[in-house]
This record gives sequence, C-alpha cells and structure tokens, in this order.
Amino acid sequence: MRKILGLVVLVGLVGLAQVEITFWSAPNPSQEVFWRRMAEAYMTEHPEVKIQVRPIPETPTSEAGILAAIAGGVAPTASENVFIGFGDELVRSKVLVAWNTFPGWQELVKARHMEETLKAWLFSDGNYYIIPMYVNAMLVAWRIDILRELGYDQPPRTYSEVLALGERLKAVYPDKFLWLRSELEVPTWWQRWFDFFVFYYAASGGRPLITGNTLTADDKAAIEVLRFFKTLRDKKLLITETLATGFEAGKTLMTVLGPWTFPWWRENYPELVYGETFVLSPPPVPDWYPAAEAIRTFADAKGVVMYAQAKPEQQQAMWDFVRWVLSDPEHDLVWVQVTGMLPARDDVATNPLFMSYVEAKEPALLAYAAQIPYAVPPFAHHQYVEIQELMGLECIYPVLVGELTPEKGWAAWKAAVEATLK
Repeated sequence: MRKILGLVVLVGLVGLAQVEITFWSAPNPSQEVFWRRMAEAYMTEHPEVKIQVRPIPETPTSEAGILAAIAGGVAPTASENVFIGFGDELVRSKVLVAWNTFPGWQELVKARHMEETLKAWLFSDGNYYIIPMYVNAMLVAWRIDILRELGYDQPPRTYSEVLALGERLKAVYPDKFLWLRSELEVPTWWQRWFDFFVFYYAASGGRPLITGNTLTADDKAAIEVLRFFKTLRDKKLLITETLATGFEAGKTLMTVLGPWTFPWWRENYPELVYGETFVLSPPPVPDWYPAAEAIRTFADAKGVVMYAQAKPEQQQAMWDFVRWVLSDPEHDLVWVQVTGMLPARDDVATNPLFMSYVEAKEPALLAYAAQIPYAVPPFAHHQYVEIQELMGLECIYPVLVGELTPEKGWAAWKAAVEATLK
C-alpha cells in the first residue's frame, strides 16, 4: 500500500511540472503585478502548470524586445502590450497563433462582453490574433483650480478659446504655460500617439491617416492641428523644454493624460483631486468643428498575443490560462484596481461591478468610460514606425521651428509616406 501511495505521489509531483509557459507583461510595474497575481491564483488551482511572468525587455522598445526574442528563438508563450499596427507586422511574419482557433473562443467573447469591442481587432484573413486588454481614450487634463482663478468654470473647447485662455494666463501668470510637451521635438514614433494623433482624430472626426496601403488623411484637419501647435509655441504657451514636473506643480494648465497616471498621482501627488484641482475633457477642436458632434480622440489600445514558437501543449495551457483570466469579471475588476485602466469590455460603463468601484475610488475614470465609443485606435500598417517617425522629422519639428509652414510640412510628410508605401 505504501508503494502504491508513493507511486501516486510521485506521479502527482511529475504532473506539477509537466507544462511550463512564459507570459511577458507590459514593461509597466502595475501590469506586471496584475499578471503575477493572476498566474499565482491560476497555479493554485492548476498545479500541473507553471507560469513565469516577466516584463517585456525594452531594447529600446517593447516591440524591439519582442522581435529580438522571436529572431533568437526565445519568444515567450504569450505577451501583452501589442497594438494593432505591430500585430499586423507579426501576422505578416506568421509568428502569431489565432486565438479564435481554440475551442471555447466564442464562449470567452460572450463571457467578457466584448462582441462590439472585438470588431476593431479583426484581421484581413478573418482571424483574431490579439485579445484587447484595454482601450484608453486619451483625454486632456486641466488644472481647474487655476482656471477658476482666471474666471473659468470649465475648460475651453475650441482652439480660439484655448488661445484666449492663454492670453489671460500670461497676463496673470507670465511664468506659466498652457502645455508642456518636449516630446514634440523628437521623432520617436510612439510619442505621436500622445500629441498629434490625439488632436488630429479630434479635428477630423476620427478619420484614419492610412487605410490599407493608401493615405486617407483629412488634410484640412491635419494642417489645422499643426497651425495650432505652432501658434501655441509662438505665443509662448507651449513649452518644449524638459521639465521635471509641469502640470503636477501647476506650471502648466493642460496635459494629455492616460488613466494609468492616477495610481501614480495618488501616491506622489495626493493634492491632485478630480473635480477640485483637475478635470478632464476631450481634446480641443478647430473653431469650425460642429458644436453638436461628439469629439473623437486617440485610443491607446493594446492586447494579448500568443507566439507560434510555443509547443502545442504550451499553447493549450496558455489558452486555458488567458481564458480563465478573462472569463471572470472579478479579474477585470482587479485589473482596474491595480492598473487604473479600464478593461476592453462593451459593458465597462454600465456594469455595476466596475462603476461602483470607479464612483467610489477613482471617479476620474468615469470620463474615460464615457469616451470609449469615440476613441480611435492606431492605424493597422506594418510600417507604422517609419510612417510615424517621418511625421516628427518631416512635419512637426520643421513646422514648430519655422522651417516649414503647416501646409508645406504636411505636404512633406505625405510625400515621404507615399514614397515609403510604394
């Protein structure tokens, strides 16, 4: 009997280490914390699976880190932090596994209430290679305490209103600025998500810059955005010098903000209180933008992918883990609590599970939930790096420093991109 029991124990111990999988989280401490918690809880229920959670190596970006791992044959089983443009590059290279090929896919989609949200993530071959984790509608935060000192009870909506606010600000506080954005002077591709794309999608009603392999941008809107940036700089309302703090210290009145900022603010700037010291609004728009029309903005939207280098048993184990995480709304609530970001669910603005927490603990997220239907994700093109770097090199910087007019700067970018797309 002892031998039989010993054999049973031995088989069980072997089973505990049968499948080892690796998940790379975004290089963001709060997201790593979330996935570690999920992995630990899952392994408690499934001791036959061992999950190693690590942050994606940034060399110099997470995208570069993933590509290096794939090239070296050491890709993880799965990772998060993949947006649709990078996903298009990975799909073209045939290094991803389609999630919808696993049994139980439709059940997961229904369980997470992401039928509508998922539509934007369908690839041209009819497959879903990315499960969205979050959709962050980028909003503009305003120092409402300083605005009230200047006689405003709400943020400006149009460019002319912003400039009028700037004149009043300089008259009362000559050393303050409206906006600090040193990144406008560098060509780093992903920085365009948090300046030009935000204002362009607002001005254009969400019109895509590129559709397929064709430029489809709204020229009038793009030029107006460039002119707005240039005017802010000329009037010394935009500062592009590097400062340790701007908005938090009250040196600037506005900043483009993602919801991941709030946990950091709670820890480091508890004096920043939603509704008291700051408020949120969609991006300002040109004066000709229809007053009754909703304002669009850029969506910082990323999700989870699985890599084809993984063995079949690892792929199945990872699918079971991801499905376990995303099928339970309580796990998405933990995501909100730990990361400060809203999950990519259709019911995020109506589900009491999320709204009760948001209203009680993080009311600023209500503005992000309301804006999700008007948030536009990045364009899906595998040359996203070159295209967005050209925007800084050929267009934004030359316009800001006066080398090119907004019209000529935009024309220069279009010409450079059309040459790239050929």
